[in-house]
Amino acid sequence: MSPCGAILARTLHHATFLKGLTLRIVVVEDNISVAKGICYHLQDAGHAVDMLHDGAEADMFLRDDGADMIVLDVNLPGKDGLSILRDLRERGDQRPVLMLTAQAETTDKVAGLDAGADDYLIKPFEMVEFSARIRALSRRVTNQTTAQRAIGPLLFDLTARMVAGPDGPLNIPRREIAVFERLLMAEGRLVNKQALLDSLYGTGADVDEPVVEVYISRLRKRLLLHGVSITVKRGMGYQMQALL
Repeated sequence: MSPCGAILARTLHHATFLKGLTLRIVVVEDNISVAKGICYHLQDAGHAVDMLHDGAEADMFLRDDGADMIVLDVNLPGKDGLSILRDLRERGDQRPVLMLTAQAETTDKVAGLDAGADDYLIKPFEMVEFSARIRALSRRVTNQTTAQRAIGPLLFDLTARMVAGPDGPLNIPRREIAVFERLLMAEGRLVNKQALLDSLYGTGADVDEPVVEVYISRLRKRLLLHGVSITVKRGMGYQMQALL
């Protein structure tokens, strides 16, 4: 896993970027150059991106993350993309998946679609086409019927990434919303600092763990006013629960 780093403007100046909806997208691609190009493109459009290069590692990551969409290469070390996809669907995970492959054979495309892919893109491809595929899949995210999660008296809109209470929306900064979402999706389980950092800055970002404590402290104060607590178990992680 590695961070995306700075924007490569010369690669992106001609591209048509996604507008409006901000997504968390997992990119699983073992070709570092291709992965970084996709990552830069999505980040420049305002999306949060996690980038992984190993299939087995990606399979474990996808079992417990809260991303909205997955860009998944077929040929990966550790575990191939089709196997990862089949396991996703067997778990009932219906997040949109865009498969990538260098194989142009119709049988390969059919295999991907049969495994549960929502779309299929053959490498090499133009970023304008990639953007069009992502825009189409993003409409599925906005149309999901399970777009809200509740904790205590609070309701979280996964599409708008907004927390609301009985008296209306809460004014919570974007970074704290990312922490809130990660803890909420854990459904009461402990979440360690590294997982929270990944949600804040993307997988592998060069950011020190103590920054998590700052966001947790601020968020905890806001939520306590609305009957929701964040507790810490030293050396293990953080847990969010509704107060009885």
